[in-house]
Amino acid sequence: MAGKPKSMSQIKQLLRFCQEGIPKKTIARNLGISKNTVKSYLDKLSSLRIDVADLLAMDDPVLESKFHAGNPAYKDDRFEHLKGKLDYYISELNKTGVTKNLLWEEYITEYPKGYSRSQFCFHLSQHQVASNPSSVLNHVAGEKLYIDFAGKKVSYIDLETGEIIYCQVFIACLPYSDYSYVIAVRSQNIIDFIYALKSSLEYFGGTPKVLVPDNLKSAIIRANKYEPEVNRVLEDFANHYGTTVIPARVRKPKDKALVENQVRLAYTRIYAKLRNRKFFSLKDLNIAITQKNKEHNQTRMQQKPYCREECFLADEKHLLKPLPEHPFELKYYKTLKVAKNNHIYLSVDKHYYSVPYAYIGIKVKVIYTRSMLHIFAKGKQIAVHQRDFKMGAYSTCREHLCSAHNHYFDRSPEYYLKKAKACCNELTELMDMLFKQNKHPEQLYRTCDGLLNLQRKTNPELFKKACKIALEHKVYSYRFLLNVINNKTTDWTQQTNKPALPKHENIRGKAYYSQLTLKFNSYDAN
Repeated sequence: MAGKPKSMSQIKQLLRFCQEGIPKKTIARNLGISKNTVKSYLDKLSSLRIDVADLLAMDDPVLESKFHAGNPAYKDDRFEHLKGKLDYYISELNKTGVTKNLLWEEYITEYPKGYSRSQFCFHLSQHQVASNPSSVLNHVAGEKLYIDFAGKKVSYIDLETGEIIYCQVFIACLPYSDYSYVIAVRSQNIIDFIYALKSSLEYFGGTPKVLVPDNLKSAIIRANKYEPEVNRVLEDFANHYGTTVIPARVRKPKDKALVENQVRLAYTRIYAKLRNRKFFSLKDLNIAITQKNKEHNQTRMQQKPYCREECFLADEKHLLKPLPEHPFELKYYKTLKVAKNNHIYLSVDKHYYSVPYAYIGIKVKVIYTRSMLHIFAKGKQIAVHQRDFKMGAYSTCREHLCSAHNHYFDRSPEYYLKKAKACCNELTELMDMLFKQNKHPEQLYRTCDGLLNLQRKTNPELFKKACKIALEHKVYSYRFLLNVINNKTTDWTQQTNKPALPKHENIRGKAYYSQLTLKFNSYDAN
């Protein structure tokens, strides 16, 4: 039966003719095959020792195995010898510098009657393929989101400098519907990565159960086959959106074959179609990318009567978890010590934030986002501040200060006048006149503190009299009031009516001093 094997339908015709006793020449003529081929099949039939009726009842593949048993090379002694060492040779190929040619040289030295180099490499390649089979992954709608960066970059031109700015391309794909999202970002750093990931979830309108990133540094701190260490920011992102992170295995692109395919399609359907266009901002570039990606999602898929977008809208979108009410903000973590002034210093802002004075001297944990700062100690939140980027300034909550410091911040003319009013009207009038002086209020706060302290230590009636004396003499000072009280001069009444001067002719009056030319009286000449 040399040459091309005959089809099983033709062989069954041959068997029926043989069963009816038709001669070989007639069979050959009726079937259009040579007489020797007929003779070869009939000789094989004799060696099988199986009834013709049973052979005709067999399915074509089973019948073919009876007449064409396969390549006898796999029954060769050389193959039996090589078969037991194929796993060893495959493992050796993973070592540095080891090639198939080197392994064949070692093999033929050990077994001189073995295969030639080409046959040895053939069997080794066959075993290599068979030992690494691919599995078909069945994807569940709304379960996973594959995310990756494309290997090739896109660019735009800076209008001000004329510089070409190269950007990374982020691609996300829902494997069930193969619905994709593409966006260009400046880099693969954590801020751009989280922004792109957040944008993809907003584009899909929901959150899948699992995020499957590649082992890029923005997502995975330390890659590991069994327990990869996920970046804390990505963990915070997953917790905020109610999902989880399961990275793809290291150097296993088949784990995320669909997003790898989306990268390949992006080169054809986005990169190639935009290759002759020039962009002058990242925003314009992303508008064009979004349009081309939309066309890609609306293109009818091969061997399927629908497009990716139709499959996503019909079967997957309603299974995604709803997005949280507030978008995710990037969190940063620090451990800082509370200073004696009950403030912490955030070096990234060069700004001071207050903490309750009871925590002075201890270390607190600080979590801050783009807009807010939270401070924790002993397992509870002790302070919240809005981020302030004013260098060297202080953000202080009055509730965090002790009573002495609160008093310092409470000081104002109104504060002291209110305190004085609670004491007596005379003190109120004195302080009112005190603040009407042409001085800065803060210069007078200590005087007010002294007056209030003096009022507490002095007999009320005596203090009121002292205030009246100060008002009469327009001397509004703590020291004057203290001297009046200590010298006991509150009861001394000053004589206000001065005695009139006696009349005398030798007195120059007002008219004398107002004249321009002096005119002496007659008695002056004498």
